[in-house]
Amino acid sequence: MSTTTPPTLDRDGPERRMYWAVADCWTIVRRELTHLVKQPSMIAWQLGFPIVSVLLFVYVFGSAMDVGDGMDYEDYALPGMFAMTMAFGFMNTAMAVVVEKERGVTDRFRSMPMAPSAVVTGRGVSDVLHAALDLAVMAAIALVVGWRSDGSVAATLYAFLLLLLLRFALIWIGVYLGLLTPNQETAGNLFAVAFPFGMISSVFTPPTMMPDWLGTIAMWNPVSATANAIRDLYGNPLPTGGSWIEENAMLMAVVWPLVITAVFLPLAVRRYQALGR
Repeated sequence: MSTTTPPTLDRDGPERRMYWAVADCWTIVRRELTHLVKQPSMIAWQLGFPIVSVLLFVYVFGSAMDVGDGMDYEDYALPGMFAMTMAFGFMNTAMAVVVEKERGVTDRFRSMPMAPSAVVTGRGVSDVLHAALDLAVMAAIALVVGWRSDGSVAATLYAFLLLLLLRFALIWIGVYLGLLTPNQETAGNLFAVAFPFGMISSVFTPPTMMPDWLGTIAMWNPVSATANAIRDLYGNPLPTGGSWIEENAMLMAVVWPLVITAVFLPLAVRRYQALGR
């Protein structure tokens, strides 16, 4: 009598590799969330920055700002500040990657039998969760100071998803820059990259009010595409430049993050795999 051996899943097959990539990614995510809970100062910083930003730009600078066409500056600026907060978040990612690399945590991960992509993707997923917390606090403060979304519930939720999509894409730039940066001192200089990226945009001022060359850069900034798209979804005032990029902000708010992810996610994974070679 013959016996039939039940089929087994190849441990080196694509199914198993995918399983362990997801499982190891989730392990990294749980680790990052645990560290966040145990570091209240980090939580305070992440929650404090959106609050200070709203108070500064709405109450300190807002009374002096005129964006034309009788637009209320509060309604114009707050959606832009949502986008700016998501954009600046990649600096936190880069700094966290540099710190773990300097402390030898990254080398310990590389010596462990885990999926090569798990450290990078785990960082990405945990940072999106952090971003959702930042965004929730930002929205709550905006509601307190009088901002409202005039769009439908579905449009409002889609706007928040676009914001998280932008943050998700920029995370990979942060991971890649963090892996390239040799130490924490050098990582501090990355702010020189983040600041113009967030500020030379339609976040605070319509690009048509800038010099032509600067306005063109601001219009094509991915942050501007997301800011203008969510303004439309929220029913808030929009910049009226009439350019193609402004008229198609909803499309570009999806295209830009997909392009950034397609470029920098593979670069980040390859850079992580090349460490120590």
